[in-house]
Amino acid sequence: MTELLHLENYSFTYPQQRRPALSHVTLTLPEGAFMVLCGPSGCGKSTLLRQLKTVLAPHGLREGEITFCGTPLSQIPSRRQAAEIGFVQQSPENQVVTDKVWHELAFGLESLGFDTPTIRRRVAEMASFFGIQDWFYKNVTELSGGQKQLLSLASVMVMQPRVLILDEPTSQLDPIAASDFLQTLGRINRELGTTVLLTEHRLEEALPLATHAAVMDGGRLLCTGAPAEVGGLLRQEGHRMFLAMPSAMRIWASVQSDAPCPVTVREGKAFLTEWLTDHPAQPLPPEEIPPCGEVVLAAEDVWFKYEEKGPDIVRGLHMSVRQGEFVALLGGNGTGKSTTLRLLSEGLRPYRGTVRHTGRLGVLPQNPQALFVKKTVREDLFETFDGLRLPLAEQQRRVEQMVTLCRLTELLDRHPYDLSGGEQQRVAIARAVAKNPKILLCDEPTGALDYNTGKQVLQILQDMSRKKGATVVIVTHNSAIAPIADRVIRMHDGKVTAVDVNEHPMDIAELEW
Repeated sequence: MTELLHLENYSFTYPQQRRPALSHVTLTLPEGAFMVLCGPSGCGKSTLLRQLKTVLAPHGLREGEITFCGTPLSQIPSRRQAAEIGFVQQSPENQVVTDKVWHELAFGLESLGFDTPTIRRRVAEMASFFGIQDWFYKNVTELSGGQKQLLSLASVMVMQPRVLILDEPTSQLDPIAASDFLQTLGRINRELGTTVLLTEHRLEEALPLATHAAVMDGGRLLCTGAPAEVGGLLRQEGHRMFLAMPSAMRIWASVQSDAPCPVTVREGKAFLTEWLTDHPAQPLPPEEIPPCGEVVLAAEDVWFKYEEKGPDIVRGLHMSVRQGEFVALLGGNGTGKSTTLRLLSEGLRPYRGTVRHTGRLGVLPQNPQALFVKKTVREDLFETFDGLRLPLAEQQRRVEQMVTLCRLTELLDRHPYDLSGGEQQRVAIARAVAKNPKILLCDEPTGALDYNTGKQVLQILQDMSRKKGATVVIVTHNSAIAPIADRVIRMHDGKVTAVDVNEHPMDIAELEW
């Protein structure tokens, strides 16, 4: 394969930081490849991707070289970079710039000065390829999260880039929307020949699509190669990142076997079927949970719409949560989960019905950047206590506790906006937990986190419920998380459709997704 992008002994250090975010990375992306770049949250994945497009590259000290088609990236004109290097960000809200779907598709070509016939032809081709015809003339505000992310992808692909770079594009999507999105990336790679470089935590679905995989940790490139080769190397080294690999790989690694490393579900099923003939599985003992107390949060016949003449987003909502409960609010994109959470936190007001709560509220929004107001993580953590009238010593104690709990020591002097999505989420969780809230409302708390960090965050939240008696409500589209909750409230079309009680919630140590 022809070398498309190449990093040679590349290092990068953020301003006022001693430890480099990237250290001596040498990586080649061949033309036509589908490469999945993975690693723990904060390992440098997002920082590396942002180096590959000059306009997105953060300020800092650079060493080494990046080339595009054999030419130093710094010498590639911005117009050519805009056309040939497509970049899809984690949040579509940060990428959508117009109010109409059709205009969003045309905006990039208009900015580059393409003639009207060319714009119309390319927009029509991409609208057909992505199945956008049914919502072509809609306002962007009417779209679901999955549709917005698909629109962001289509608006990049209309430029016909040679390489498509995506930074955790499914972190805010439900499992079905995420699966559809990843399959679309596979089509783009196969049918259009576009080179794809993807950072992703959903390795179960991403790696089977990949021709290449690369693993980072601590700013360094650990290994690269075909997915099965990378899996074998991680197993050989006993590296923690192996726990984030697809379940087929993890099952294979948990036993002593000389069989080839499986990557896909089909390969894993064949391996497991053969193995279990001689090694029957044993059931796990259930976990007992303490009873919960009085109702501390309730919604009664709540109705809400964003626009006076718009559709109802939440319709006749009835729900209640008791003291000490750990509740999962489950549903797909566009079902009203996040809106419900904002209503419960009193960030929105219903036009009908009532919301009531007792005790201090803590809120963890889906976009952690909404919480950051200071220039460093340290300042942001202390800002949390404004208005609480806590002694300085108590503030320092709580900050130190959260820094240790959320592993923030090396991030304290960093600007929050220079952090990766996973690092930002950890800071946001620290801010929320530091107040010792009686009720903690979390919107997709594991959305931008890798497998290991996600489980650590869930353990923090569950400990708040189990050990401190706090009430925790998490909004999630990840059904795999549901077994750890005391109750699962399922939403569809703005209403509660079912409530499931877990008599014996799963131990987080046994949780997999």
